[in-house]
Amino acid sequence: MQVILPEMRTKDYKFTTELIKKSRYSRFQDFHNLMRFRIRDILLVSSLYDSFIFEEDGRLYELIRKEYHGLNLSHSPELIQCSSGVEAIELAKAENRFNLIIITLHIDDMQATTFAKKVKEAGLNIPIVLLAYDNREMVEIMRHPDISVFDEVFFWQGDYKIILGIVKSIEDKMNVEHDTNSVGVQSIILIEDNIRFYSSYLPMIYTEILKQSQMLISEGINLSHKFLRMRARPKILLCSTYDEAWNYYKKYEEYILGIISDVDFLRNGKQDSKAGLLFAKKVKEEHPDIPILLQSNVAENEETAFSLGASFLLKDSPTLLQDLKKFMNEHFSFGDFVFKNESGGIVGRAQNLTELEDLLRTVPEESIVFHASRNHFSNWLKARTEFWLAHRLRPKRVSDFNSFEELRQNLIESVFEFRTSRQRSVVSDFNRQTFDSSISTFTRIGEGSLGGKARGLGFVNAFLSNFEIRKKFKGVEIFVPRSVVLGTDIFDLFLEENNLRDFALRCSDDEELFSRFIKADQFPHWLIEDLTVFLQVTNVPLAVRSSSLLEDSQGQPFAGVYDTYMLPNSHPSLRVRLIQLLNMVKRVYASTFRQRAKDYLKVTTYRLEEEKMAVIIQEMVGAEHNGKFYPEFSGVARSYNFYPVNPLKSNDGIVSCALGLGKTIVEGGRTVRFCPKYPHHLLQFATVEDTLNFSQQDFFALELNDWDDTTELTDEMLVTNYDIDVAEEDGTLSHIGSSYSPDNHAIYDGTSRIGAKLFTLAPILKYRVFPLPEILELLLEMGSWGMGSPVEIEFAVNLSVPSGTPRQFGLLQMRPLVIHDELEELDLTEHSKEEVLCESDQVLGNGVEKDIHHIIYVDKDKFDRSKSRDVAREISVLNQRLIKQDQRYLLVGVGRWGTLDPWLGIPVTWDQISGAKAIIESNFKDFNVTPSQGTHFFQNLTSFKVGYFTVNDFLEQGFIDWGWLKKQPQENSMQYTNLIKLKNPLTIKINGHQNKGVVLKPEK
Repeated sequence: MQVILPEMRTKDYKFTTELIKKSRYSRFQDFHNLMRFRIRDILLVSSLYDSFIFEEDGRLYELIRKEYHGLNLSHSPELIQCSSGVEAIELAKAENRFNLIIITLHIDDMQATTFAKKVKEAGLNIPIVLLAYDNREMVEIMRHPDISVFDEVFFWQGDYKIILGIVKSIEDKMNVEHDTNSVGVQSIILIEDNIRFYSSYLPMIYTEILKQSQMLISEGINLSHKFLRMRARPKILLCSTYDEAWNYYKKYEEYILGIISDVDFLRNGKQDSKAGLLFAKKVKEEHPDIPILLQSNVAENEETAFSLGASFLLKDSPTLLQDLKKFMNEHFSFGDFVFKNESGGIVGRAQNLTELEDLLRTVPEESIVFHASRNHFSNWLKARTEFWLAHRLRPKRVSDFNSFEELRQNLIESVFEFRTSRQRSVVSDFNRQTFDSSISTFTRIGEGSLGGKARGLGFVNAFLSNFEIRKKFKGVEIFVPRSVVLGTDIFDLFLEENNLRDFALRCSDDEELFSRFIKADQFPHWLIEDLTVFLQVTNVPLAVRSSSLLEDSQGQPFAGVYDTYMLPNSHPSLRVRLIQLLNMVKRVYASTFRQRAKDYLKVTTYRLEEEKMAVIIQEMVGAEHNGKFYPEFSGVARSYNFYPVNPLKSNDGIVSCALGLGKTIVEGGRTVRFCPKYPHHLLQFATVEDTLNFSQQDFFALELNDWDDTTELTDEMLVTNYDIDVAEEDGTLSHIGSSYSPDNHAIYDGTSRIGAKLFTLAPILKYRVFPLPEILELLLEMGSWGMGSPVEIEFAVNLSVPSGTPRQFGLLQMRPLVIHDELEELDLTEHSKEEVLCESDQVLGNGVEKDIHHIIYVDKDKFDRSKSRDVAREISVLNQRLIKQDQRYLLVGVGRWGTLDPWLGIPVTWDQISGAKAIIESNFKDFNVTPSQGTHFFQNLTSFKVGYFTVNDFLEQGFIDWGWLKKQPQENSMQYTNLIKLKNPLTIKINGHQNKGVVLKPEK
């Protein structure tokens, strides 16, 4: 798939435009766009006899297919035979699918030259190759005045591999200009006018080049990268005259890998017995490092060739092929990089970039200078299709460095940076033999899909590398934590081998479901071996995260539906750590079938059988603090703010941050909310009282206990809630906290003063001790541009790093955020107050809904904040009842919906209210709570296009007619919650452009 960068849309992407100009987007091309012209269908125009000889008793296609398959070529061409020239032209015109015509001299109705002319006259832009069968024919046809009508002439000597030579030669000439200009593909110029010789010689050279490409496949970082490197192999440009070869040389001289040339051929229209020598001399004068091999039947040319700095082979040598292979390996840099000294002694041999980097640290300076002064490093890299690194090294000279040691370090750093960046920009396949935890940041185990969440992470991982965002801010590393993804095929294997699929689909008891999954013990042996290797080099806490096929998709994010578990990964026994990890993987698998996931799916168009689960095993961001692990703060940032308050605009974005792990944010706890563009503008901290009332009082951290393998670990055991004073004892508040002085009734930035400590982020937001607003503004803009929609990101920041080490901004997730449909603006001013049940100017959504006959509402007067969990259970019962009846409803309540803190609202999960078509959030009768945005709850809300109204009596923002609700007949009345069934439907109208909406009472 060709990757085309999206155009700048109407929004001013000030950061993005600058970064695209400076990006390394083309550094690690996957070569999808190379080899645009492919020969897939060949029309063979010949007599039946010629065709029979040519097709080897009907086995030709099978032989060609086998040859292509053996060389890992993706597609072998089809051959269609036709005996008549007229029929062949009609067939080519009618089917319009042939990429090459091969014609022999024996066809029924016209001469080969006449046929070629008629093809051109018919407007068929198809290369035509003449294939001769014997010397007499060859001599006659070469004297024909119209010989130039053929693109190439070859000689059939009974070897079907001639097809490989013909096809690849034509493809190379058609693709060379585009592929060279695109990524710097290298070319080998082959000058030979003896048709018989190059007809046998060209397939030999192609076979060697393709074998070289096959060797590189093993170093590919994933399957796609492995095979697409074949497209970047060197081109072979076959020439028969001096002038043709010189034109190619001048056009691509910076990309010439080498030259193989005859000595005696046409120059300036005349046969010249020294043409090859003159060509070599002229090239060496301009580029002495280009390797040249001269070939001749005249042995006396050897001495002259050597004097020019070229190599020499006798054409009639019995070891010609072996000698050619040796020359290509040594001079075209095929095979290993062999470190030599000035006298030719071998001091080291590198098969790949990793070994090259290692040897550069130890080989003598003499050897490094020897190779660097002759551009051997860049030549070897170009032959291996590592063009970006090759062109970075090529302009540098030994004299550019102050010392040999500086030269050595520059080479080492260049190779390491390239290897690291290449790995980071793709999802690589996990290889337990070569896994390098220092550079392999995002790898996969198993086949199948990565799932939606992992796809998003893979996208972000590539984004950070391609646009050089990782180190854009001094002293900060922006990164996706090292991750290994278990593909969905492992999920399928686990279910099948443990006979769990039918049980899981039918089970309605979550406790029984999880018990059966934990007891299942059949995993593929190769998975166990791979995870063992991973754990051997990974000794930090891990997050085991769901990544289903449907998760974090554009339409339905399934946010918070499936489980994430955290592991200390600290037990001294590798076996225990492995068992604990596998158990958490099983728990994530089980969460696919838990009741809340099944309820969630009921209100979508998907079936549970269609869902598959991948699993992300990700290193956690943070540090160890007195037996527990957590980052200084975690956060959720959105590029779209649903509740902008002047001077903020919706497109300025909004951020919610919490001390410690992100569980506080995900579950709707107290956070610091700010806009990256206006970081000083903190509405919830407008007064001292507000700061004391709304600041975070506790936080979550991971316990680093060494539980043994017999302990069934649960989230409650692993993730513990601590008072904010514990963070002060850990020393994590110094850059993110403030102090309250009761004597002065004042709040001071920083934690040096005596008094209660508060999480405010003041040192960061006011004094820029960490560039958080700038980082978030950049990432939100780049993410919105890259995904083509507003985005939500989750992140964690670790400031507790060793001295001299960059502080860490870990990007944990990025997903598209669904905003209102761009429908026609709705007029909301045409209704009287008596007709309106609810009105608000803080509304999420857009459009009209006219088919709502049910209302579930929480009685504002009966509501008791200490009983909010009971309220959530009542709502869940009514929600299930209406879902079974396939009825959507209006939900009305007080406080925050989906909050973690039951004192701030009603702690429902999404599956408990999944049937709601619109939701109204009102303030408590005695307490004001700011709305929450940094939750999975809101992600599902926006993606399912559920209207969301916020009403605040204290601030006179909207109203609800509670009296009308209480007067309606109750279909079901519970302790705190009531269900109303209306004879005529409600009408819900939302103007997404103005963030305003009304709910109209039923028409009488």
